[in-house]
Amino acid sequence: MTSPVERRRRGRAARERVPRSAHGRWIPAADRPDPVSVLERQGTDRVTELLPIRYGRMAESPFAFLRGSAAVMAADLGAGPDTGLTVQLCGDAHLVNFGVYASPERALLFDVNDFDETYPGPFEWDVKRLAASVAVAARDNGQDEERVRRAALAAAEGYTTAMRTLAEAGELDVWYARIDSADILALVRKAKQRKRLESGLARARRRTSMQAFGKLTEIRDGRRRIIDDPPLIEPLAKTDLRDVGKIFSDYRSTLAEDRRVLLDRYRFVDAARKVVGVGSVGTRCFILLLEGRDEQDPLFLQIKEVGRSVLEDHLPDARPEAEAPIAHGGRRVVTGQHLMQAASDIFLGWTSGPAGRHFYGRQLRDMKGSAEVSEMTPSGLRAYADLCGRTLARAHARSGDRLAIDGYLGGADTFAEAIADFAVLYADQTLVDHAALEAAIDDGPLKARRGV
Repeated sequence: MTSPVERRRRGRAARERVPRSAHGRWIPAADRPDPVSVLERQGTDRVTELLPIRYGRMAESPFAFLRGSAAVMAADLGAGPDTGLTVQLCGDAHLVNFGVYASPERALLFDVNDFDETYPGPFEWDVKRLAASVAVAARDNGQDEERVRRAALAAAEGYTTAMRTLAEAGELDVWYARIDSADILALVRKAKQRKRLESGLARARRRTSMQAFGKLTEIRDGRRRIIDDPPLIEPLAKTDLRDVGKIFSDYRSTLAEDRRVLLDRYRFVDAARKVVGVGSVGTRCFILLLEGRDEQDPLFLQIKEVGRSVLEDHLPDARPEAEAPIAHGGRRVVTGQHLMQAASDIFLGWTSGPAGRHFYGRQLRDMKGSAEVSEMTPSGLRAYADLCGRTLARAHARSGDRLAIDGYLGGADTFAEAIADFAVLYADQTLVDHAALEAAIDDGPLKARRGV
């Protein structure tokens, strides 16, 4: 086994390939793909009638655009050199893809919570996307340029500080590390911010299958059914319902045996197609209503289509040669989530569907909640950016060589300062790209449905 000294030396050697200060630069490549064309290519295999909703949601603001344009940023990051220090990347580590959820023990944890784009790659790609999202969000909130950079810097400093600490910890200590609601509350000292946080955590605790049952179902023709709310929630035709039934059966087989026993105590009641997220709009997503002991014991599952990660075209598979690459998109998501999260949904599984499409399944609502970034004060956004940076470092430390990354980062603030510079420059690029999307909508190539 390689010694800690050698592992840190490997990280320091990566500075020769990419100096830490080099991360502060952002100059669009001469052959940079048109961002609107990248989005259009993504849409070729999606549900066509839903794409105007995607474009309408992305057009709402530069931050909304950034949320939906992971493929654009992946191409930008892939155009330059990287450290070669590989971790399991989230692939879409923007601010809103962090949040709280219930662990199997019913503790409320804070962690990365979106893995559609997860893939092995250089650690700095996630850090750059996180910091850029902070800078864009700060601008959307009307903060001046000094505060914009300070917020992005907080994310990078949170990451580097946590990674240095994790590099000194034992393997099991890193694996068992987690951030729960008590840890978050301990970070907030201002009474007004603490009250707002407590209120948000309370709302998350109420976001359960029972709450979804009251909000998403109704009695129709004497039977409990998922509401019809087109285009966001739509009933399935009989053929689609049969397909979803087959998908559900195959998904069940990928769960651990004890989870299958639990799932078998529920009976299928209804299913519908649902629009979710911003960048995900147009992918095939179904919600399933199951019933346990009686009608007052519901379980909602979400079965969501997933394709290739947006990172795959820009990275070689970084797994050891002895390991086969994960070709199935759903299995890739499940594996990445297990690697990065401190604890994962007990019903997390994967399956294939018609036409060889890949899906993964999980609970629709299990005390899940995310921060209202648009309502954050400058100090609140900095604190949240720091928390997300620390959380990302813990996720990376589980799958990558944290000592090598620590060796690369070193004891200076060079890396964090460079990431903050990059974030501000990429926020400028996001404004330009968002304007290009709006122009494409106004001039007619793209149709957008706003406010949905």
